[in-house]
Formats: sequence, C-alpha cells, structure tokens
Amino acid sequence: MDAFDVIKTPIISEKTMKLIEEENKIVFYVERKATKEDVKKAMKELFEVEAKSVNTEITPKGLKKAYITLKEEFDASEVAANLGIY
Repeated sequence: MDAFDVIKTPIISEKTMKLIEEENKIVFYVERKATKEDVKKAMKELFEVEAKSVNTEITPKGLKKAYITLKEEFDASEVAANLGIY
C-alpha cells in the first residue's frame, strides 16, 4: 500500500494539540484497510520519523483514526509544524 494512500489527513482539535504537546502523539485519519504496520511505514516514508506505537479506532462515521506515538528521539510538534497545524 502506498504511503500517500495510507495517511489521509491530520486531525486538528484541542485534544489532538494536547496529545502533541504532552504525549508526543499525532493523530491522522488513515485508510480503513491500512494495518498498524502500514501506518508505521507511511510515517517513516512521509515524515522521516519512527513510530513507537500505533492505536487505531473506527469512528461512528466509519472513518479510521490512528493515534501515533513517536519514539523519544522524534518530536510530534515538529511533524505538526511541517504540516502547518502547530
């Protein structure tokens, strides 16, 4: 699966901003068929960061959210700044 197909769009809200600042997590809508390993590979390819863990959930609207915790040597606020959301 192509990295651009896996990661759809970042989620921007007060909650996700708090996750970026306090827990080094960033949240994206992802392709519904994408696995956690697909999300990790896409993050590495697109943003040159490594994910420590990925948690996913399906929203009531049928969209898939991925909560991506980055390894300590990477900063979620830098990824957010590169995306223009921070």
